[in-house]
Amino acid sequence: MKIATFNVNSINTRLPRALDWIERAKPDAVVFQELKCVDEKFPASEFEDLGYNVAVHGQKTYNGVALLSKHPIDDLKKGLPGDKDDEQARYIEALICPDNAAPVRLCGLYAPNGNPAPGPKFDYKLKWLERLKKHAKKLLANEEAFILAGDFNVIPQAEDVYDPKGWKDDALFRPDSRAAFREILNLGLLDAIRQEDPKSTLYTFWDYQRGAWEKDHGLRIDHLLLSPQAADRFKKAGIDRAERGKEKPSDHVPVWVELR
Repeated sequence: MKIATFNVNSINTRLPRALDWIERAKPDAVVFQELKCVDEKFPASEFEDLGYNVAVHGQKTYNGVALLSKHPIDDLKKGLPGDKDDEQARYIEALICPDNAAPVRLCGLYAPNGNPAPGPKFDYKLKWLERLKKHAKKLLANEEAFILAGDFNVIPQAEDVYDPKGWKDDALFRPDSRAAFREILNLGLLDAIRQEDPKSTLYTFWDYQRGAWEKDHGLRIDHLLLSPQAADRFKKAGIDRAERGKEKPSDHVPVWVELR
């Protein structure tokens, strides 16, 4: 089973790119982030024509997440638990149920950026990640295979950013952000990309500004974190880096994992 995450940076603007990639990559399930549209404006029919079931948790202009699956979707949830007043569309979760394999719970997320930091946006980021940790703990108690997949807006370590010193005060790389990510990982989750390649410098995002792509000034902020039951089925993982070099791309690229 191949599961992917892709921050599309406006699904309607990047629709040709997303469709082209999904037809070639053929993931069994994928979560999109940063849709920048309400549910009704999501181009569901284009993906349904490719054989995907579609669930959307959208928001006008900002944020928005979607979950697509070639297999039946069950137990769909929208919104991260822990704050009933949080109206930002940043989380979607469902059970993916293949006919010939054990189900996997796929949790698609788009964590807050947090800049400028310190400040209210950074406080919201840390509180959001704390809510994610608490929810992951509850999922672990169920002893089922699940994946936290998406744009975490966290650079975990120095090897995941082209200029660690230059990014030390950014919300994505501040010690509090990295510690929050480690706390989630240390619950017993597996970083799929680092399982595949523990040491190389790897990026999933290149800014549109200052020739970041051409200079390879990237960040690794899109992650797939596997529960122990999913990690037991780990086969391989990868980053579809070449997508960033295509016409009118997202500033992120797809990241994927294959499970036995």
